[in-house]
Amino acid sequence: MRNFASAIYLSLERNIIEYRRVVVIAVHVVQAVLANYLAFLLRFEAVLDVTYLRLMLQFLPYLIVIRLALYLQAGLYKDLWRYASVGDLLRILRTVTIGSVAFMVVVRYMHGESYYPRSIYVLDWLLLLLMSGGSRLFIRVFREFLSAEQSGKTVLLIGAGDAGEMIVRDMKNNPKYSYEPIGFIDIDPYKKGLSIHGVPIYGGFGELGRTIEKYGPEEILISIPSASQKSIKEIYEHCKPFNLPIRTLPALSDILDDKVSVSQIRPLSLQDLLQREPVRTDIESVREYVGGKIVLITGAGGSIGSELARQIHEYGPAELLMLDRYENGLFDIDMELAGRGVDIQVTPLIGDIMDKARVEHLFDRYKPQIVFHAAAHKHVPLMELNPLEAVKNNIFGTRNIAEAASKHSAEAFVMVSSDKAVNPINVMGATKRVAEFITMGMNRTSTTRFSIVRFGNVLGSNGSVVNIFEEQLKDGGPLTVTHPEMRRFFMLIPEAVQLVLIAAASGKGGEIFVLDMGEPIKILDMAENFIRLSGMVPYEDIDITFVGLRPGEKMYEELFDKTERRVPSSLQKLWMAVPKEMSPEYLQQRLAGF
Repeated sequence: MRNFASAIYLSLERNIIEYRRVVVIAVHVVQAVLANYLAFLLRFEAVLDVTYLRLMLQFLPYLIVIRLALYLQAGLYKDLWRYASVGDLLRILRTVTIGSVAFMVVVRYMHGESYYPRSIYVLDWLLLLLMSGGSRLFIRVFREFLSAEQSGKTVLLIGAGDAGEMIVRDMKNNPKYSYEPIGFIDIDPYKKGLSIHGVPIYGGFGELGRTIEKYGPEEILISIPSASQKSIKEIYEHCKPFNLPIRTLPALSDILDDKVSVSQIRPLSLQDLLQREPVRTDIESVREYVGGKIVLITGAGGSIGSELARQIHEYGPAELLMLDRYENGLFDIDMELAGRGVDIQVTPLIGDIMDKARVEHLFDRYKPQIVFHAAAHKHVPLMELNPLEAVKNNIFGTRNIAEAASKHSAEAFVMVSSDKAVNPINVMGATKRVAEFITMGMNRTSTTRFSIVRFGNVLGSNGSVVNIFEEQLKDGGPLTVTHPEMRRFFMLIPEAVQLVLIAAASGKGGEIFVLDMGEPIKILDMAENFIRLSGMVPYEDIDITFVGLRPGEKMYEELFDKTERRVPSSLQKLWMAVPKEMSPEYLQQRLAGF
């Protein structure tokens, strides 16, 4: 029966859509006439004599013209009745009320007709409100009734606020979305037992597990754009035993006009679980540091270098020089920044930091005032197989850039280092450690301020474990983990780069800033969470295998060397490492043999 009614409804809708405005205007005229006629019948208890019938017919044309003019002025003929809302009903109330007052003025004061019953004005107003608003409400309810059978995945929403209300309304108004909201979870205890658009609110986080077990939703949606990382992790831990797909909404800063729709829903990711704070681009110290300056970024086509370019671009440098030897990554970031439409000179430069003549030419021509050195070979197993390339790029490439910065009197040089440089046991880490010594040594003999910022792994960078997991998941698994107990420090690229800029802006020269990476995370836990967030069950849908440590890998990473002192800095989430002094002459002697 419901399918038959749905077919008739869709057929009628298709046939009248071409002439919809004419039909709607005609319906409005009929409603106005019918409301006025019924008002007279009610007033005279269905016994309407000829005198009052003539009176009604005399002024009916005036009423129709007034009603129609105001309806057209309010744009009510444009509305799609199946999407009727409170705002539409308020417009109807305003339009009908103004029309009734205008009609009374015409009859009573312009025509001086005192025999026209006063009660008719009120009855006509009330009946037309019921007809006009009720017809819209009926179409919407009838359409929702027809689409109820076509429901999709059942979803439990977490967050019964404005965003949750908009999402449920969008789901109910648009059958094309394959979601059926079955309930809300909300931290506000006073909302328990209430409902939004007929969707009940079951309680707080403590009710989450029992609600999932009782109602069996197919997905979880976090409908709180302002949710903190702590709240997201708490929700995830509650949902983890049920292996349900968890989806979320963009952050408030990414939502235009504060309007939320089903199309903005996205899967919850590992990045959401690790995100600690939003990245800001209005930090005054950074703006003073790079604003109006010529800034050079080496390795600008890479993960860290390109994010440095994005954030520095926001602070208005006089010119942004982006150096990389690989054209593809450099081309991508150059096109991205050009698409912002901001009048900042961005110059992409192809070159190799191991080419001393090219480096000298760049510094001589462009005279960079601040240098961010992010170029490096960073893949540990590859560098174990290619140690000479690691030495040339990470050590001598760094020396070339540092010496050129000093020679051409750059204001500041910031080297992006790695936790692999701490107590290194592999080629990559050792070369980065030597690069740190070179940078610190240059600070003692140069007017340029040399600083180092050291941090661990960043999610989403080239070769990141998450990227590897994504590819393995596409192939149906298994996900590979080197060892059950392997742990790493992790941070998201935007936050890491923001802290790099803050550290650089505060540096006086000679500092090794160390980012507070939080607690190290087990790679096995990341793999299991990654599978769960993809809506599958670890070891059942997707297996996890252990492949053993790769060449040069450590079981645990560290952020401070055993020869360094750890001291707090004046900046939040930043520490300082005070290394053991090394003679520049000794370092030069050791490097002279290469």
